[in-house]
Amino acid sequence: MKHSVLVIGLGRFGTAAVRELMRLGHEVLAVDSDENLVNDIAPDVTHAVQLDASDVEALKGIGAGEFEHAIVAISSRTEPSIFATMALKQLGVRNVLAKAGSSLHGEILERVGADRVIFPEREMGARVAHVFAHPSVVDYIDIAPGFGIVLLRPPASFVGQSLAELNLAQRLQLTPIGLRRGEKVVVNPHRDERIQETDRLILLGRDEGLEQFEA
Repeated sequence: MKHSVLVIGLGRFGTAAVRELMRLGHEVLAVDSDENLVNDIAPDVTHAVQLDASDVEALKGIGAGEFEHAIVAISSRTEPSIFATMALKQLGVRNVLAKAGSSLHGEILERVGADRVIFPEREMGARVAHVFAHPSVVDYIDIAPGFGIVLLRPPASFVGQSLAELNLAQRLQLTPIGLRRGEKVVVNPHRDERIQETDRLILLGRDEGLEQFEA
């Protein structure tokens, strides 16, 4: 389903969000107070506008209240982020996702109405730590404390064995939920699927299981 999304803040995070939303076929209104950033992104988005997003009247002027979805991608300056989030909720935007730079910032954003608060730097830090600590890990997504989804290279001992023979869920509490084979991703692979050297396993489970996997 195609959506119209308002994105406020065109730093690295906001720009990446804008470009991915456009790639997925959504319409995007990109907003920033920096004219250079607006001019840079303008050729690649549906609309781009320079304004102070903490100003309710300015947001009214661009029809912000008509959007169902908005992303507040400002975190380097706390006050504009909070005021922009407040303004969007006052104008009736149903779903506001806001980026926070700290726990306190996140708590305030939730109190002023943000429907979801994300901490990209914190999440990226957790991913980098797992990749660094476990040589087989290609990527890691934190789901809950001590629990996540991991993409990893199978060790040589796994190659040629079936998922049933590996029995990862029973031995390590790591459940195979996918298998990446070249450009193809097999969702919920069959127990008889045999691991190839170039495969990438997608596992869901506790970090303790990953520690045992590496041991």
